Amino acid sequence: MTTASATTTAPATIAPTTIAPWDIGLFGTRTSGGKPYVVAVVGAASGIGRAAASFLADIGCTVAALDPALDGLKSLAAEKPEIRIYNLDALNGRSINESFAAVARDLGGIDALVNCAGITGKTNIPAHEVPLEDFDRVLALNLRSALMLSQAVLPGMLARGYGRLLHVASIAGKEGNAGMTSYSTSKAGLIGLVKSMGKDYAETGVTVNALAPAVIRTPLVEALPQATVDYMTAKIPMRRCGELQEAAACIAWIVSPACGFTTGFTFDLSGGRATY
Repeated sequence: MTTASATTTAPATIAPTTIAPWDIGLFGTRTSGGKPYVVAVVGAASGIGRAAASFLADIGCTVAALDPALDGLKSLAAEKPEIRIYNLDALNGRSINESFAAVARDLGGIDALVNCAGITGKTNIPAHEVPLEDFDRVLALNLRSALMLSQAVLPGMLARGYGRLLHVASIAGKEGNAGMTSYSTSKAGLIGLVKSMGKDYAETGVTVNALAPAVIRTPLVEALPQATVDYMTAKIPMRRCGELQEAAACIAWIVSPACGFTTGFTFDLSGGRATY
């Protein structure tokens, strides 16, 4: 009687790929070979910008966080030591150029810009009572600086044939908010800027898009009376605030390599309030 000897079959080897199964943003198509995917987040000290910077770092991007609020940046860096922080005044062209030059020197060319810089200005006043100095101040940060920031990163992106620009607008820019003339005007202008720029660079590999959130649950919103929050969410069909992680995830997709066939567009993040 003979006994067959047992044989062992080696497990099949899976060929390595440059795109991980979870990589829905296709970041692996840009990072194979060791090149980091560098995202500059302006307005990263708080709110949506801070959440976006943290989220992008968590999924493997190399993040530069830029803001004039240094205390906020330092606390972000304490939570996420891999994030590099830079002082940037979005109203000052020299500060913008110097800060982005430092990012390029430290981290390499900027692949994506996320612009969350903005202020609301005076609110709860009708248009005929809006101080012109307040109107000018809001438009300077919310609109003029968006063009300045874009102008600072675009030459490098165009030279490399790749780039992602995202400017955070607002539902107020689509629908207008009563008592917020300066803010609504600035965000409507930002949406128009994005439409124009998207067409300017449509054949270059550089996309330019916007994101229009409704009210997002930030620490500032959480501190408001419940009646105020209820009023703010009454126009939202989902009847709730957006969450910071929802905004961050949406931003990460828009500035990813996978979002390559959309430009000049304003993405909705309003719980169904705006569907156009």
